[in-house]
Amino acid sequence: MLRALAVDDERPSLEELLYLLGADPRIASVEGAGDATEALRRINRALQSGPGGPDALDVVFLDIQMPGLDGLDLARLLTGFAAPPLIVFVTAHEDFAVQAFDLKAVDYVLKPVRTERLAEAVRRADRLRETAPRIPVSEPDPDQLPVELGGVTRFVAVDDITHVEAQGDYARLHTAHGSHLVRIPLSTLEERWRARGFVRIHRRHLVALRHIAELRLDAGSVSVLVGSEELQVSRRHARELRELLMRRPAR
Repeated sequence: MLRALAVDDERPSLEELLYLLGADPRIASVEGAGDATEALRRINRALQSGPGGPDALDVVFLDIQMPGLDGLDLARLLTGFAAPPLIVFVTAHEDFAVQAFDLKAVDYVLKPVRTERLAEAVRRADRLRETAPRIPVSEPDPDQLPVELGGVTRFVAVDDITHVEAQGDYARLHTAHGSHLVRIPLSTLEERWRARGFVRIHRRHLVALRHIAELRLDAGSVSVLVGSEELQVSRRHARELRELLMRRPAR
């Protein structure tokens, strides 16, 4: 069964599309987004979650004419991903069909949406998903992490990340040039990047050993200097960190 996202800036059209998709037995779940930027955030979560993850998406039913980033712009962005969700355009305009199919759209459904026509689009998406090669997308490139900034997806090199700060269900990635917020728990990144030299120093911080410039001891407290930031090391992590730093190759 398909996990779907419906995107339309007009609320009545979005609600109708959600209703029709929710009534199709091949749709396991469907969510709505009011613009392409919101949709891109949701798709980023899906790509980070992976094909079997709780945030996975199979198909996006996408309006074209929307303020700001439009549907075609979003579809072009998705072509840069290793395994993006399928795209079905749902629009009141016939003029964009050629561009839509150039972007490998599964189907092009005209408004007002007819139940039978939408069902055919769902059938095509379901068939394509079943025949598509299984490509792992939980981390398309282990050396990079996709982040969303102002409606645009950029890729941050893991080697450039100095430390990571927990912010609830999110994590803030710090580099020498700024920071980026991603919807990944700190514990997940700790497990994923342990072999790459990242170590937990505090319940709120994960640090790349190679970016630690100094280890500081002051009246029993321990801290590390990472770039221009001094980060506290909790007692439970201090001994392990000192041992790791002692074994670190000299630079």
